[in-house]
Amino acid sequence: MTYVLAIDQGTTSTRAILFDQQLRPAHQAQEEFAQHFPASGWVEHDAMDLWHTTRRTCAAVMAQAGATAMDVAAIGITNQRETTLLWDRKTGAPLHNAIVWQDRRTAAMCETLKEAGHEPMVRQKTGLLLDPYFSGTKLAWLLDEIDGARDRAAAGELAFGTVDTWLIWHMTGGAVHVTDATNAARTLLYNIRDGQWDAEICAMLDIPMALLPEVRGCDADFGITDLLGGQTPIQGVAGDQQAATVGQACFEPGMLKSTYGTGCFALLNTGDTLIESGNRLLGTIAYSLEGHVTYALEGSIFVAGAAVQWLRDGLRIVDTAGATGDLAQAADDGQQVIMVPAFTGLGAPYWDANARGAIFGLTRNTGPEEIARAALESVGYQTRDLIEAMKSDWEENDVGSVLRVDGGMTVSDWTMQFLADITGAQVDRPRVLETTALGVAWIAGMRAGLYPAQAEFAQTWDRDHRFVPQMALADRGVRYGAWTRAVKGCQAY
Repeated sequence: MTYVLAIDQGTTSTRAILFDQQLRPAHQAQEEFAQHFPASGWVEHDAMDLWHTTRRTCAAVMAQAGATAMDVAAIGITNQRETTLLWDRKTGAPLHNAIVWQDRRTAAMCETLKEAGHEPMVRQKTGLLLDPYFSGTKLAWLLDEIDGARDRAAAGELAFGTVDTWLIWHMTGGAVHVTDATNAARTLLYNIRDGQWDAEICAMLDIPMALLPEVRGCDADFGITDLLGGQTPIQGVAGDQQAATVGQACFEPGMLKSTYGTGCFALLNTGDTLIESGNRLLGTIAYSLEGHVTYALEGSIFVAGAAVQWLRDGLRIVDTAGATGDLAQAADDGQQVIMVPAFTGLGAPYWDANARGAIFGLTRNTGPEEIARAALESVGYQTRDLIEAMKSDWEENDVGSVLRVDGGMTVSDWTMQFLADITGAQVDRPRVLETTALGVAWIAGMRAGLYPAQAEFAQTWDRDHRFVPQMALADRGVRYGAWTRAVKGCQAY
């Protein structure tokens, strides 16, 4: 057995990566798929695109390596979280497009539930807020809107799942309907204290529990697949941000990682303690390994790399995402342009579904350079929001002194230096940037006996570069003050 195959099913593309016996990414295939925006604030995927791109990228990476199923010890799956699918148990056909985590169509439903006083109960059990971000209200919407769906669900004819569940279902020919604890923890339906689906919350949303998959640990057996042309076990599953936490070896309480992809997600390991945030951060499951659950505080930013995509595809001021760093470096230092990219509302610590994006500080001399810089700086400002909230929630720990980063945006030295400057943290970029896939590959490979145990794996983490804060404290305060005023302006819109 030479490889572990990691399937990384993300928001805009699907990747398949073969990791070798030394846990190095040896071969990779990637395919983008269409995003659908049927109404303002609505985001969908064709559910079959998620499956077909998975099949094709797996076939492509195996061909690239000249490998067969006999060469692969195990498969690990990591996925965009909260994205919601509903399908027919007999045919496997989806009843609707997948409703993506970014989708805000259930904002009014969430407000109604809040006004009825349900949020404290939901938060105590799940660690989450009543927000359209999570799967529960998306599933309730599907059952409301699809004729006969709720009755069919109660009769056991339908299945619900996040993307991991959807892929495993198809990979096993419909034989296995499961999820892992990290994905279950993001549905709004799972009690992370008791480790089970919550009947009270399901009743509140009128969701038949017959729909729900079985929940297992991240390192469990998730079935056997013939996807690679032979019998290969699926032995590792984790939501993308939790997989990145594992890949960054953030195994000790107080360790903090932040991933910069379409959105930005910071997770702080809190060990055996589930922190009840006073700053509207989320309590969640970091990972579940060897029967033991580790908790985390999470801050979710909806728009990070998506702001750069907007510069490229919406404003068309750059041809490639990578060009934004060069533009930012050429910007006029005398202009303080602030972009608040609240394209789909604001995530933590604000959780304002109605806020919308804006650019402040425009002058006649403002051009593409200043706007590009403002887009990149918005990532740093939003990260500081999260770190400040985490410090407040967990005062006895030295939170935020070191930040391990990963994701596509971290290749930009300019962006990472600004991140260090505005947060005051030492920013560590690892040598292996594919930490999401790495995390789930290690889980699967460890379970299969190919990779070392946790302590030895943590020692293999290797830093590529450390960015040290260089900005004067007073300047940092002035800039962050301008950001907080801009956010208030967006909330008042």
